[in-house]
Amino acid sequence: MIIENNTVVTMEYSLCLEDGTRIDSSDGKPPHIFLHGAGNIVPGLEVALAGHSEGAELDVKVLPTSGYGRRNEELVHKVPRTKFPPGAIKLGMRFQGEGEHGRAVLRVIGLDDDHVTVDSNHPLAGKILVFSVKILSVRPATPAEVAGGQAHTPGHVHLNFRLSTGKPI
Repeated sequence: MIIENNTVVTMEYSLCLEDGTRIDSSDGKPPHIFLHGAGNIVPGLEVALAGHSEGAELDVKVLPTSGYGRRNEELVHKVPRTKFPPGAIKLGMRFQGEGEHGRAVLRVIGLDDDHVTVDSNHPLAGKILVFSVKILSVRPATPAEVAGGQAHTPGHVHLNFRLSTGKPI
């Protein structure tokens, strides 16, 4: 079976930056399982996997526009330290914040006595990503997987609770 929308793909992978720095890998972990076509992986990798089948091994270079987006310097802000609760603030610390576009994950990228510099860009924004992938299996998605927009992994229990309205939630 080939990878196309509404198929469940099981794969091993490694993710490096263009300079070879390893960012992530399935080594030592269960393989990655996802519903193809549901936007569960970066778009550039999803497009590159389409049409391949079990046993395929490929290296895929994903540009920022098809990965985590371009870096946007407007998402970097210097905030008065007084806006933060007392306590230790450290470089690299992450927390959720509320902005004009809703909730965002903020990362502390700079500190001085008076200010905390935060960045709400994804840490991989602006980076060229290189995936090495081995497709272990491809199968049709179940109707529940398609409806839910994600693959059900082994051991997954799908509960269908109903509110007093009788409609599924």
